[in-house]
Amino acid sequence: MTLPDLSAEIGGIFLGKVQDRWEGKPPSAIQKDHARGRQAITLTGFSSDSQADLTVHGGEEKAIHHYALDHYAAWQIEGHMATGTVPAAFGENITTTGLTEANLCIGDILKLGTATVQISQGRQPCWKLGRHTGNEKMPYQFQKTGRTGWYYRVLETGTAAAGDRITLIERLNPGWTVLRVTRARLTRRVSSEDAEALAALADLATGWRQAFARMAGGDTKEDTRARLSG
Repeated sequence: MTLPDLSAEIGGIFLGKVQDRWEGKPPSAIQKDHARGRQAITLTGFSSDSQADLTVHGGEEKAIHHYALDHYAAWQIEGHMATGTVPAAFGENITTTGLTEANLCIGDILKLGTATVQISQGRQPCWKLGRHTGNEKMPYQFQKTGRTGWYYRVLETGTAAAGDRITLIERLNPGWTVLRVTRARLTRRVSSEDAEALAALADLATGWRQAFARMAGGDTKEDTRARLSG
């Protein structure tokens, strides 16, 4: 298999701290601000970044969130986001142009600055995304469109800065694009054969493999109200 020539300049790195954002709601670190200079990348992501609830964000399987700048225009044209909205509106850590859920696959290994990372899963949007963007329907729109971004696990630590390159160096699962897998996970519309294959896909994050194992067994029901509505 010929490796696709996929490489992009890192348009920005965005990091945040845990804050009390909304009265009566749990704290959040979804507010990410532009970080200047080189940033250290550890096994749990950028060393200066934080997550409020490690049961659903962060950790080694969701160390870095990457979002395609390509999608911002569509959100604005569709009226879901104000014109002129700048990156990190979704709480992402890095943004690029040219890399998307449609041309990257689960298990893809990329060079990120001097670090080496691997795509582990797409993003499951939660109610905090709606509060942060000021659009309560945004979590549902993420699910509907598949424009969720994706997470990396860190294989080799290093550093990165805006202006560095992120480049695909190995593709292990060419049939399983991030878009295909994320749609299957969020909609739960997946054949038993595909669910079985995804449950056994070693490069997919453990939680998603477990979810697909349940789907393969016929359990496609999932109560998403707490995640989407808070």
